[in-house]
Amino acid sequence: MVNKWANSIQSALFPSRCVLCGDPGTRELDLCYGCLSDLPRNRHSCHTCALPLPADSSEWQCGACQKKAPAHDSCFAPLHYHYPVDHLLTQLKFHQKLVHARLLGTLMARWLTQPTQPELLVPVPLHPARLRERGFNQALELARPIAKRLKLPIDTQICQRVIATTAQSGLHTEQRRKNVRNAFRVVGDLCAKHVVIIDDVVTTGHTVNEMAQALRQAGAEHIDVWACARASLRH
Repeated sequence: MVNKWANSIQSALFPSRCVLCGDPGTRELDLCYGCLSDLPRNRHSCHTCALPLPADSSEWQCGACQKKAPAHDSCFAPLHYHYPVDHLLTQLKFHQKLVHARLLGTLMARWLTQPTQPELLVPVPLHPARLRERGFNQALELARPIAKRLKLPIDTQICQRVIATTAQSGLHTEQRRKNVRNAFRVVGDLCAKHVVIIDDVVTTGHTVNEMAQALRQAGAEHIDVWACARASLRH
């Protein structure tokens, strides 16, 4: 009750503003109703990798996943990596706009529909050198509002990035696959059987697939990926 009163007072004194156009924001969100409704939603996508599917398709899985399933069981990415989502995530990662993580993570949590409750959220880790350079992990910042809303624990230690990989952006598909090969290692005992990997953007899926392989080898039985956005790399 105290928290609700505190939130109400804070909202009255410091009303939210839309981060895109500056109009009054909606409740709990720094987005106005217009900008919220204009977000590029990924409404019809492959259940396994979240790749957008044709609107008239009756399939629930893309051809690539039918041919060779990734190491994870499902992927949820509610938005396309188009403007303004790409702008918001770029501002988050490279300009320390952490408020965008709160906004996008809250939207992810609102739109999630899960048949079963996972046990653990594991953000995609940064290599220690990259973490020192950036000062924060954007996947962890996205995970915080999700964990709070769904009452789930976050573990930032169980899986580590042990190779200082080159940034995936700008690499071709095969280069991305080789870049993250054996990049992750599970440290200690993984007690959870149903694990969720949190990431900002899925493009080729090689990063989350490599991480899922490490978690699978450590004993995870069901692995989901929850990402803010899905992009498509066509080369």
